[in-house]
Amino acid sequence: MTANRAMQTEDMTVVVTGATGRTGRRVAEAARAAGLTVRPASRAHGFDWDSPAGWADVLRGADAVYLAHPADVGAPAATEAVGRLAREAVALGLRRLVLLSARGEEQAKPTEEALRVPGARWTVVRAAWFAQNLSEGPLAEELRQSGELVFPGDGVPEPFVDVRDVADVVVAALTAGDRYVEQVLEVSGPRLLTFGEAVAEVARAAGRELAYRPVAARAYGERLAEFGLPPEEVAYLVDLFDSLLDGRNAHLSDGVRQVLGREPRDFAAYAEEAAAAGAWMAD
Repeated sequence: MTANRAMQTEDMTVVVTGATGRTGRRVAEAARAAGLTVRPASRAHGFDWDSPAGWADVLRGADAVYLAHPADVGAPAATEAVGRLAREAVALGLRRLVLLSARGEEQAKPTEEALRVPGARWTVVRAAWFAQNLSEGPLAEELRQSGELVFPGDGVPEPFVDVRDVADVVVAALTAGDRYVEQVLEVSGPRLLTFGEAVAEVARAAGRELAYRPVAARAYGERLAEFGLPPEEVAYLVDLFDSLLDGRNAHLSDGVRQVLGREPRDFAAYAEEAAAAGAWMAD
């Protein structure tokens, strides 16, 4: 670590929302490794996105905050909450804000705009589809239990990004002074894969038969409704998948190389590590 970087991170406290979640956990790990003090913000730590009355206690005295809303970043609830938290943070003197957003998601633009309150030193990190979505959460559970992933996106290439790269970019943005203030950083993996190709790589790494079965977004919505999701959430997700998986994201972004000075982690290496950790072992 250079002296300049050490000076920037010394005594720096960052509030990490969703600190036990997919990105927040990695951001917290990367921040600690960089010498920052991490203040976890989750329900277990007294922070609830749905209870603004408790936000000040978590934010007060910190220097920066990483915002990752549990709803999709383009959902109206995310827009309202991010704007409100940004205003409260700035009012408390906490001006350095980094928001996790989604690459190619037009619905996310209002939430990104809500971050840009007067006085904020903001950065937006727009990420491609997470590689870890296939090893953590409901998609991973489906692969483990049924050996098949049913999902939209037939034949559409996506540059799956390792969440650890997203976390490293977030922390670099926080510790680089003004270098990335008022910038949008787009991050992706190093190559394009269709969902079918990604599942095939997972299968090779896991040493078991796994299949990908594409469905239309509307048919996937019907499947989600059967699992009990509210109709308004189903409608939103159908619209989201219908747009995000139309080919608009079938290109690479150079954010990882631009910010970290290295190539992004490759999907094959991620799959090997996740398989070794038992991500796709059937119960």
